[in-house]
Amino acid sequence: MSRSTTLPSSSYRYISSTPGVRGGQAIVEGTRIGVHDVIGLLQTGESVESVVANCFPTLTRAQVYECLAYYEDHRGEIDVLVSRQLQTEA
Repeated sequence: MSRSTTLPSSSYRYISSTPGVRGGQAIVEGTRIGVHDVIGLLQTGESVESVVANCFPTLTRAQVYECLAYYEDHRGEIDVLVSRQLQTEA
C-alpha cells in the first residue's frame, strides 16, 4: 500500500513538497502550482499583482512573495526548473 506524504518546508508557511506531485518539487501548499511556475512568470515580466489577478487567482500575494523568498534560498534549483519549463514551451 502506497501513501503520499506531504513534506512541509520547515521555514516556509506556504511551500511544501509532496512525492508524486509535480515531481516532488516545491509547490504552493494545497495546490499543484510549482514555485518555479510562479517564478517563471515573474521572470518573464508578470508582476506580483498580475500573477494573483490573472495567472493564478487562487493564490494570495503572501503565497507569491513566499515563492520569491523560497527562490532566494534555492535559486539554483528553481533556475533549472524554470529553464526547462521555458524550453518545453518554446
